[in-house]
Amino acid sequence: MSTIGNALLNANDPPIRALFVYNSNPVAVAPESSKVVAGFAREDLFCVVHDVFLTDTADYADIVLPATTQLEHIDIHSSYGHLYALANNAAIAPLGEAKPNTEVFRLLAAHMGFDEPCFRESDEEMARNAFLPDHPRAQGLSWDTLKEKGWQRLNVPSPFAPFARGNFPTPSGKCEFYSQTLADQGLDPLPTFIPPRESAASHPVLSRKYPLAMLSPPARNALNSTFANLPVFLDAEKTPSLDIHPADAASRGIDDGDRVRVFNDRGSMIAAARITDKARPGVVVALSIWWRKLSPDGTNANMLTGQALTDMGRAATFYDVLVEVERV
Repeated sequence: MSTIGNALLNANDPPIRALFVYNSNPVAVAPESSKVVAGFAREDLFCVVHDVFLTDTADYADIVLPATTQLEHIDIHSSYGHLYALANNAAIAPLGEAKPNTEVFRLLAAHMGFDEPCFRESDEEMARNAFLPDHPRAQGLSWDTLKEKGWQRLNVPSPFAPFARGNFPTPSGKCEFYSQTLADQGLDPLPTFIPPRESAASHPVLSRKYPLAMLSPPARNALNSTFANLPVFLDAEKTPSLDIHPADAASRGIDDGDRVRVFNDRGSMIAAARITDKARPGVVVALSIWWRKLSPDGTNANMLTGQALTDMGRAATFYDVLVEVERV
């Protein structure tokens, strides 16, 4: 996902000829979106999008399939920052021709001749099999009881402090200030500061051309690109905005509310300036992620982000971006 723009445009052998997109909106959310858009626009790319809404990505699909919402299918949710397992019981039957991801995959597998047992499991069976009966934290839990009650606490002590006496998931079981695992990967085994790829410290020439670091966290009324097409989001956010410190705004002749262009070598976006000391000097904040087709100039903050990956974990570097801002 983080390098899908390059993957679709590079001369791979064999090249990517087909995409099935579900639970995502890569044309809006993937970095360096000018390349992502060019990749999805290829005439020789067959694209299927399975979604609830006609997203930016759906605009490039050869076939759009209707997906169910959380209200229309069975699912199970593991704990995420809490100590409970949750059952997602369908509240209504699927509307129209909408199907959950799992049903589409089952139908495709059957049509393509895959007969492994996993492709015949129902959603109920998958939810039931999600519990590992021998796992200590699953003791006393089952899909049947979870489905009936809606939620169940994991089998853990109260209060739960799993690392109070160590027991970290490291080779030594300790909090490792020196990590042999990182050393084996050729990384610094000790805590250290590594400057961003795009910064005055690591790239002084680039920073003279683009002196502002840009962050692009989700806007308050959206969750990345999810909900960003809803009227409540559009009414609340009005238009893409750029938070900029008063000193940075003054040196560029920018007043509050001015229409500004944020740009670097990868692309540009138009936003409304919001002068505030919430942004540090030298840092601008482009709240995201706007659907491209709902923004004034058909872009969003990912026009500016890059496809470089982190040295640890090979994750996206959305916040490693230098830009310049000018009034338009």
